[in-house]
Amino acid sequence: MDAIKTWLGRSGLASIAILAVLLLVVFPLAMDTFRLNLVGKYLTYGFVAIGLVMLWGYGGVLSLGQGVFFGLGGYAMAMFLKLEASDPESTKIQSTPGIPDFMDWNQLTELPLWWEPFNSFGFTLFAVVAVPVLLAFIISYAMFKRRVGGVYFAIITQAVALILTVLIIGQQGYTGGVNGMTDLKTLMGWDIRTDEAKTLLYFLTAALLLGAILLCRWIQLSKLGTLLLAMRDKEDRVRFSGYDVSMFKVFAFCLAAALSAIGGAMFTLQVGFMSPSFVGIVPSIEMVIFAAVGGRMSLVGAVYGALLVNFGKTYFSETFPDLWLFLMAALFIGVVMAFPNGLAGLYESHVKPWLARRKQAPAPGGTGGEPPSASAAPAAPTVPHTTTSAAVPTAGIGAKVSSQSA
Repeated sequence: MDAIKTWLGRSGLASIAILAVLLLVVFPLAMDTFRLNLVGKYLTYGFVAIGLVMLWGYGGVLSLGQGVFFGLGGYAMAMFLKLEASDPESTKIQSTPGIPDFMDWNQLTELPLWWEPFNSFGFTLFAVVAVPVLLAFIISYAMFKRRVGGVYFAIITQAVALILTVLIIGQQGYTGGVNGMTDLKTLMGWDIRTDEAKTLLYFLTAALLLGAILLCRWIQLSKLGTLLLAMRDKEDRVRFSGYDVSMFKVFAFCLAAALSAIGGAMFTLQVGFMSPSFVGIVPSIEMVIFAAVGGRMSLVGAVYGALLVNFGKTYFSETFPDLWLFLMAALFIGVVMAFPNGLAGLYESHVKPWLARRKQAPAPGGTGGEPPSASAAPAAPTVPHTTTSAAVPTAGIGAKVSSQSA
């Protein structure tokens, strides 16, 4: 048992195991279906948070546009679900049956060609990851090859988020506009609105999130993770060592985009709709806050950060509907000021040393091999006055030997 504990501690799997027990055992037993589905929605933001840990915490690249990839993954899944809900029988009252309702409202008479592949669930799963990663590769390759980074890259990602939001809203006949894609009912004939489906989707989301954490942890422990850290701290030194720093940044950005897209797809399944309100600048900044509150160097801490912030939003909006935005702002400012390294930093600086002190503390009552107290120690013999001169050089030699051995 001690060997297992040591291995878990050294490999960093102990915190992941605790999170797994919390998500897979404690929450399902302690919550009803509604609250469990709510936590499942929070966990979809955890994908974005752990992606930011790899990109921002390890790679040193801050992106303020992760909502773009979250939204693209969500829209890809929503397109498949919307097509399934728009069969000719269900849409027979429309002017053009067999197409999504918002297309009919905007006087489209046939399904656009680029929508056709999303009739396939296999292609949809591929597109959920491939489309955001392709966009992330184009943006990052163009920027990092020209050594654009820091605050300039963060502003560019914000601009991309704004552009995509305007594009989605402006192309209402193809994307649903500001309302997004709603009334998503079934997945390959399976009703995703039932309690059983919501519970199953929660477990699927939790399992995928834990798998993503293990993948990122494996990357961190590999040579690639070491190079990401080195690139973050001493980029020029890594470049002069012969490594292509720009491609490491591209990899980290694409990895974060893929994780965000998976979270967006699971969000669509959990909630049953997708809209441009999850793509813009504001949600993208909130996603950075998830990682900052949890700890931008901790994968597990980022998940706790996503849970804490979203729980705060729900609790404050329900309890204090007129003040909840101010309370959320106070929560963000308080956590960042009090714990600069997030919840994970709080654990490392306070909880972990406290546990170590408790483990090393002597047993109560003086048992268990405790050294005898000073009062119980025998009195030292009195040295005669005649030996004082001899004792001085002896002590000096002993001190000299001790200092050399130290």
